[in-house]
Amino acid sequence: MTEAREPAGPHARRAPGTPCWVSLMVHELAATEEFYGELFGWEFRPGPQQLGPYVRALLNGHDVAGMGQLPPDHRLSIAWTPYLASDDVDQTADTVRLCGGTVAVGPLDAAEAGRMAIASDPSGAVFGIWQGTALLGTAITGVPGTPAWNELLTFETESVAKFYQSVFGYETEPVVSADFDYVTLHLGGRAVAGLHGMGHALPRDRGSHWRTYFEVADADATLRQVAALGGRVLSPAHDSAHGRVATVSDPEGAEFSVIQNPH
Repeated sequence: MTEAREPAGPHARRAPGTPCWVSLMVHELAATEEFYGELFGWEFRPGPQQLGPYVRALLNGHDVAGMGQLPPDHRLSIAWTPYLASDDVDQTADTVRLCGGTVAVGPLDAAEAGRMAIASDPSGAVFGIWQGTALLGTAITGVPGTPAWNELLTFETESVAKFYQSVFGYETEPVVSADFDYVTLHLGGRAVAGLHGMGHALPRDRGSHWRTYFEVADADATLRQVAALGGRVLSPAHDSAHGRVATVSDPEGAEFSVIQNPH
């Protein structure tokens, strides 16, 4: 089993651009809490209510993710959204606009937890920007039930990579392959996220979107549990260079991947 880690220390500020939080907005918050509570062992506590009812998901007392209730008339796709760290959300939001992105929500204060905005890149993929004060981000990684990786699924990586480089200062490292369009985003020499160009395999009904991977102890057992709890298996478990991976959706249709790290 991988060792539990407190990212950069639990009270250390994340370097700008580091994925530091994931959040999910749904229509049935209580049912969604039940699903993820059973699946990942999360417990829930009230969180900032600026955008409506919101809870923090905790694992062994550590913050790992957030979930909120959408207004009844909200029709956008239900999706996990990664938040990227910023030292100045307002300045980052301005840069997003200058580089061809859109800021849909904020910047606004999330009570004493921090300051946030929700934006989309030029390809339409939605992401959050987080300037933490009381809540700096996910407080534990490297154990089952915690976010392990975030990956942008998009048509092609070249133009969108330039956007994220310009806004957050990433260094990029493409995978050298004739038939695989993949770029890894690096900060301080460390891989922090990926961009996957899918071409015409990108689902037309979704368009470009970010996907969160959660670590699990046993991918195959997790898939059985997802199905038993009312979710769906979208792609069965298969072995990859980074571990055994599968993609699923929760009962409201939010897609995510699970990864069982090789021991």
